[in-house]
Amino acid sequence: MAKLYFYYGAMGSSKSANALMAEYNYRERGQKVLLAKTNLDTRDGVNKIRSRIGLEKECILLSEICEMSDEELSTYDCIIVDEIQFAKAEQCDFLAHIVDDLDVPVLTYGLRTDFQLHFFEGSQRMMELADNIKEVKTVCWCGAKATCNARYNEHGIVRAGEQIMLGANDSYIALCRKHFIAGKLSADDPGRPIQLITPVTKK
Repeated sequence: MAKLYFYYGAMGSSKSANALMAEYNYRERGQKVLLAKTNLDTRDGVNKIRSRIGLEKECILLSEICEMSDEELSTYDCIIVDEIQFAKAEQCDFLAHIVDDLDVPVLTYGLRTDFQLHFFEGSQRMMELADNIKEVKTVCWCGAKATCNARYNEHGIVRAGEQIMLGANDSYIALCRKHFIAGKLSADDPGRPIQLITPVTKK
């Protein structure tokens, strides 16, 4: 029975590399695979997925999958979608339809939360829908597990702005929660802490 998978991880956790390796493994076994990414991810070109370690492959867009007929989609053995955090909720619902009604497994890869630790629309819907949710792990500069995507510039960590700003290592870094809250991009960084709410003391 086919399943809907959501593989999530912080920036730099090799999600795209994992997606490309999964696509290769299916093809190596003679399976017919459809590789796609969401429309907003244009960093490496409209129809290309590229990982930080240099793996790359031509792909189609998720919007094109959503326009395909059930008859055509059912000819595939697997569908793989990268950068799923940028998907619309209804696109995620369509992927669930492919799994449930066409019995085609769908593997999705993406971020769980943005630079303010809020869900993206696509990642939230995948957390709600997916049959199998797995973390692709990476580490903070301190060696602890990184779970937060910190946006930064020449002044340090950025706490405000639009949710979606495409970028790579020059704009984002994966941090553990402790150093994300402290705003420390490295051991020498004085930090830019989040202003936490002070607990109310009962009299």
